[in-house]
Amino acid sequence: MVMICQLLVEDPDLAEAVAPDLRARATEECIAPVARLTRGRWTGEQPDLPRDAIGLLVLEGLLIRRVGVDGRFGAELLGAGDLLRPWQGEDAEPTLPHTTGWRVLQTCRVAMLDDRVAGRLSRYPQLTARLVGRALERSRNLAVQMAIVHQPRVHVRLHMLLWHLAERWGRVGVEGINVALPLSHTMLADLVAARRPTVTAAIAELEKRGLVRRVDTGLVLLGDPPGELLELRSLVLPHAAGSSGIGRAAG
Repeated sequence: MVMICQLLVEDPDLAEAVAPDLRARATEECIAPVARLTRGRWTGEQPDLPRDAIGLLVLEGLLIRRVGVDGRFGAELLGAGDLLRPWQGEDAEPTLPHTTGWRVLQTCRVAMLDDRVAGRLSRYPQLTARLVGRALERSRNLAVQMAIVHQPRVHVRLHMLLWHLAERWGRVGVEGINVALPLSHTMLADLVAARRPTVTAAIAELEKRGLVRRVDTGLVLLGDPPGELLELRSLVLPHAAGSSGIGRAAG
């Protein structure tokens, strides 16, 4: 049995893109089949989705994409609201040999945006514009992450990355910003382009400086976001200048 979802119910940000007087009708019309991705390695393929489809819209869950060259890896963390086309570019012969891989960290539900869904969305151009905006936002976040990994000191690099992740996944707690993400030291190492032992030492250094605290659910960020990150975001994300937007979600 194929599960069907109402995209505008699952993703309220999409609903806000539609004029209020059209929202109820759009909610009823914009439906899509849903697939479930279980925890563990994922090939990126979705058999029921043609390769020329819009892609997969993550409704729930968390996954990581790793790209490696000559044994060194970088990574990108993705979750609800992200638009994926895991197969794009995989058939082309790369100029620089590399490996890619996906891992589902928390069970995901994804909406399959096939041709039929594209036809429904086309009735509301604002939805297409919002999805394009998601893709651009993802590229800008990657630009911030790329700039972060150029910081020479790994503990500064890691501190910046944690606050960068907190803007999206952090929750305000009594002591600080809770970042409850199932990220191993190896995954954090990929995200900041460092070695795992170096990241372990960097976390210890941040704890010593009173900037983070380890808890059962992950890490708590203490104090204010690093100035280097705020300056970097103002350059890469001009709309964020003057306001970090970090850790505002209430727990």
